[in-house]
Amino acid sequence: MLQERVKNLLEEAFDENNSLFLISLKISDKNHILIVLDGDSGVSVNDCISVSRKIEHNLDREEEDFSLEVASAGVSEPLKLPRQYKKNIGRRLEVQTNSNKFEGELVAVDEEGIKLTWTAREPKPVGKGKVTVEKEATLAFQEIVKAKVVITF
Repeated sequence: MLQERVKNLLEEAFDENNSLFLISLKISDKNHILIVLDGDSGVSVNDCISVSRKIEHNLDREEEDFSLEVASAGVSEPLKLPRQYKKNIGRRLEVQTNSNKFEGELVAVDEEGIKLTWTAREPKPVGKGKVTVEKEATLAFQEIVKAKVVITF
C-alpha cells in the first residue's frame, strides 16, 4: 500500500523533472523509505529536496508513520540502468563480465549495450619490443556483471 503510493508520487515528480529517474526504492518493515535517484545531467541537492517534498507532503503521517531519505546515486556506485551509461559517455569505466574485466573509455551506448576503447602495449608482430595498439570491446548489457566509473584526480 505505502509502496504503491510512493511509486505514484515518484512518477509525478519525474513528470515534473523528466531528467531524473529512479535507481532504487526500498521501504523497510518500519516504513523507512529510501529513494536513490540519478539524472541525465546529474542530481542536485534541490532535486533531492523537491522529490522529498513531493513524497512527504502527499503522505499522511497520521495514517502511516514513516521516515524518508532521498539520495543521489553516488559516483562510486555501480551503474545499473542503460540510461546511466549514456550520461557517462566519454568517461573511463571499469566493467566486469562473467569472463573478463575491461577498463576503457565509454564511447557509445545503444539499446543492446556499450562500446569501450583503450590503448594497450602488445608485443610487435615481428621482432622484439612492444607497440601501442588501439583496442575496443562491444559488450551487451546482459553480459555486464558490474560497471563503475573510474575516478581520476
